[in-house]
Amino acid sequence: MELPYIGLGTWDLRGNECTKIVQLALELGYRHIDTAHIYQNHQAIKKAIKDFDRRKLYITSKIAVDEQVKVAKPEESVQKACEHALKELGTDYLDLYLIHWPDRNFPLEKIFLSMEKLVEQGKIGKAGVSNYNIHHLEDFRKANCLPFANQVEFHPYLNQKELLDYCHVHHIKLIAFRPLGKGKLLHEEPLFDLIGEKYNKTGVQVILRWLIQKEISVIPKASLKKHL
Repeated sequence: MELPYIGLGTWDLRGNECTKIVQLALELGYRHIDTAHIYQNHQAIKKAIKDFDRRKLYITSKIAVDEQVKVAKPEESVQKACEHALKELGTDYLDLYLIHWPDRNFPLEKIFLSMEKLVEQGKIGKAGVSNYNIHHLEDFRKANCLPFANQVEFHPYLNQKELLDYCHVHHIKLIAFRPLGKGKLLHEEPLFDLIGEKYNKTGVQVILRWLIQKEISVIPKASLKKHL
């Protein structure tokens, strides 16, 4: 399954609240669920997806390198971290597995090569990164192991055009978390609602469309049904 352009971010969603929101999202047609080790909601998501056709889902999770990887045993640590995520989520594979943030204290090449071995084993579909800037991605390029995707904060008030251009040139998918800028764009800027009125759309739809037209996948977070 290809990376969908719209998904659900689950940061700060836990327990029954997380389970219910993910279930509602699936009912409304969402197919990409984004999570991470540090979100502590894998098991809540497991409950939400247990009766859903796994082949029709795209699941992303993230490894917290500083918490889960031992410098002396990177390959073994990455393997264990992935297997732990799979067990908690109740799935045989992840569609996308990301290094959650850059950390130069850990051997980049060894960690990413370990993730590529997970691809070979069928435990993950693709390996990528999150919160990486151009100079971080350059380390990957020099090591000849570019990631499939880079997940970063991106919205009209944080328009990382240089990073987007770099990712396009090097065929790295860009995924935007917090695409609505923590909701500030809607509360403080009437422009998006005004544009939406012209096209019979909401301000949220205008912002998400702006991102998708740039070939950016988006994972807005929602804690209420009306926000999905």
